[in-house]
Amino acid sequence: MQIGVPKEIKDHEYRAGLTPESVREFVAHGHQVMIETQLGAGIGATDAVYREAGAEVVDTAAEVFERSEMIIKVKEPQPNECRMLREGQVLFTYLHLAPDLQQTQLLIESGATAIAYETVTHGRSLPLLAPMSEVAGRLAVQAGAHCLEKANQGRGVLLGGVTGVAPAKVVVIGGGVVGNNSAFVAAGMGANVTILDNSIDRLRELDVQYGGRVNCLFSNSAAIEENVLQADLVIGAVLLAGAAAPKLVTRDMIRDMVPGSVVADVAIDQGGCLETARATTHSDPTFIIDDVVHYCVANMPGAVPRTSSYALNNATLPYALKLANLGWQAALRNDKGFLEGLNVHKGAITCEAVSIAHGMEFVAPETFV
Repeated sequence: MQIGVPKEIKDHEYRAGLTPESVREFVAHGHQVMIETQLGAGIGATDAVYREAGAEVVDTAAEVFERSEMIIKVKEPQPNECRMLREGQVLFTYLHLAPDLQQTQLLIESGATAIAYETVTHGRSLPLLAPMSEVAGRLAVQAGAHCLEKANQGRGVLLGGVTGVAPAKVVVIGGGVVGNNSAFVAAGMGANVTILDNSIDRLRELDVQYGGRVNCLFSNSAAIEENVLQADLVIGAVLLAGAAAPKLVTRDMIRDMVPGSVVADVAIDQGGCLETARATTHSDPTFIIDDVVHYCVANMPGAVPRTSSYALNNATLPYALKLANLGWQAALRNDKGFLEGLNVHKGAITCEAVSIAHGMEFVAPETFV
């Protein structure tokens, strides 16, 4: 199969869909890999390194899209990329379609087969979302601590405090992969950390994991409001796989927070879990509403592209090789969890959460395999 990997074009997005090591694996399986020049600039991999791994290097994304049977990316295709897709072509990347009507419509019009990393399942887990959730969860604390500095319009609070001065209060809404990694870093920095989740079983796991160093509370609207209003830093870490995130932090809560406090909405890829959230970029990462600093960067792991690209490839490579070795239909037919990654095929919406979000007709993915 001819595999194509264009350079990412989202604002300050430096990750690479395939590392040189992953290219080598594809070539070893008898496939051809074509990359756009400078694909690996952000991860320290030159075109020469990719050529040594067996890739063909071309000058434009247009050539990559035109000649490839399968496109592998990191972030969702931008509008001009969507317009280069065609029927019979496979796209394997993050999509996050539920809050993005324009991308959904463009993928429908393309006729391509779009498989989303974030909706592939394995048992109860999301194996292709997990590595970036780890990165984003840890980065959220790092970014939040930076935003709390007075020069960045924050309260001027040090996350871990110092001798004789209380640490910052960090509230994490959601105890999944993002939330757990946020709590891990925040607690490690010495903050006073509270995790809210609506699963008693998950709270028990977290309580055992942290041995009392983190407050683990059942999540409901009253608990969220009480803790958000006391927080220096709130991290939104809520996920409903493939669906738009629920708005758990209201505009009224934001209005009543302490001036200079910070909210970091890691759920922004799925529309955000704050009523006041809107996607931002690494070029312009924050905005202020009611004296509360909002950090809502939609591609947070792009800030650490080397770590992120290798973590992502570790997870995605086995799935991508299945698509190339077996063809997408056989690969998905043999793995129900992988089949759940199919979001769009030949103009049909095949992810129920996306169809509900946009009020569009849902066609079961089993129909096509």
